Amino acid sequence: ASNYPPIWPYPQSFTNGSTTVSVDPNFKFAASMQSDDLDAAFKRFDALFFPHRANNGGVLNNVAIMVQNVTEQLQLYSDESYTLYIPADGTAAISITAQTVFGVYNALQTLSQLIVFDFNTQTYQVSLAPWRITDFPRFKHREVLLDSSRHFEPVQTIKNLIDSLTYAKINVIHWHIVDSQSFPFDSPTYPLLGQKGSYSPQERYSMDDVADVVEYARQRGVRIMIEIDNPGHAASWCPGYPDVCPSTTCLQPLNPATNATFDLMAGLFRDFTGGVRGGGVVFDNMFHLGGDEVDTSCWTNTPAIASWMKQQGFTADQTYEYFVKRAQAITHAQGRDVVGWEEIWNHFGTQLDKSTIIHQWLPGSKVAVAATAAGYRVLWSTDGVWYLDGLQVTWETMYVQEPCVGIPDNLCNTLVLGGGGEMWGETVDTSDIQSTIWPRLAAIGERLWSPRTVTSTDAAHVRMANFRCLLNRRGVAAAPINNPTARSAPPGPGSCLDQ
Repeated sequence: ASNYPPIWPYPQSFTNGSTTVSVDPNFKFAASMQSDDLDAAFKRFDALFFPHRANNGGVLNNVAIMVQNVTEQLQLYSDESYTLYIPADGTAAISITAQTVFGVYNALQTLSQLIVFDFNTQTYQVSLAPWRITDFPRFKHREVLLDSSRHFEPVQTIKNLIDSLTYAKINVIHWHIVDSQSFPFDSPTYPLLGQKGSYSPQERYSMDDVADVVEYARQRGVRIMIEIDNPGHAASWCPGYPDVCPSTTCLQPLNPATNATFDLMAGLFRDFTGGVRGGGVVFDNMFHLGGDEVDTSCWTNTPAIASWMKQQGFTADQTYEYFVKRAQAITHAQGRDVVGWEEIWNHFGTQLDKSTIIHQWLPGSKVAVAATAAGYRVLWSTDGVWYLDGLQVTWETMYVQEPCVGIPDNLCNTLVLGGGGEMWGETVDTSDIQSTIWPRLAAIGERLWSPRTVTSTDAAHVRMANFRCLLNRRGVAAAPINNPTARSAPPGPGSCLDQ
């Protein structure tokens, strides 16, 4: 095995030659349409292409970019495809074609991996030219889950994470922003949530912080999908607004017997969505409502709720269904497609609105097979193989998973949206977030981007080692790839390529 192609994730199709061609660090970018987003990207990529001071001159000195649309809003179905041509001599420019700026970003990421500094000659070079690459993601949705409730993750930490995601063409942060442990978001509509539910006064996000993260991500082609888990995983709501919880001793699931609960949810959701499709501070049209791990004993053991359930003629299970339906109606009214953990499929099946997206997570689950067969879209993040908090799960195990096992190709291509690595935050804060996520997320990234036939961990091993070293050179704290336990220290002296 060798570091070939020296590109992560593996492109859909490519050809190359055998020529080494030099690159001028005084590189010029020229796009067919003016775009502030592209201008900002060119500055970022200039620094990424040329991290070392080098001798001037070089055969390749400009890149010509043909882009069709520079104003499209970033959403699930945005076109991320590109072509990249790198000639073997200076008679032509490096050329990129893409439908959108998001495709241009992906092309520039690929180019950044092909431009290599030669320390002996103090020049930049591309090996194996000419390169012709035609590339696009196999799956549209390639996420990492960020849990900012078990531990607060500061804005700068999230921005550093966003930068690192782009290197592997990961395009979504699934922001599990609140949970039972803490409520770090300062809701303008319900301010006591964050004031009383956060760990400390400083461990909070203002609305401007969220807007800042969303915009930083958008400029890099990364979507932000918010998750407000309910009716379970919500004990942190109680200090600020006790009436939305069953009692002071039994905190969750949220109180279904009062409209105050649903009014609060509508106001809180609107803080993010603006109440309209494609609108609001978090403009992504996918909104995750959780719905997992709901223990209804608080409802049946709280007299006021038990008597309300009796009045309604509800069992505990029917109360859960009532709650989920109201939460989904609120979300649909604000122009969002609901994403929910697989428990909602297990309860409702085909009663769910057809726009609902089912997120598979339970170990060994086959929910994706059943849901796609019934015409529903799915995400795939199965615990035990794609949970990044599982520190014993190796990159090789993550690499060989296939979301479409048992699913016909036509459904795989249309209804399996993708999935990703879930980084639950019980033991993750700024000190170890990058080494928990990287380099293992790269294995998931290649599975979700590259052709289904690219499955050999032996063939990927040298490329994976090289990509991990590249992450390190770019300041990302990616852990050694060969340790049996993730995020553990290097075993001793040695090259990053060998550890």
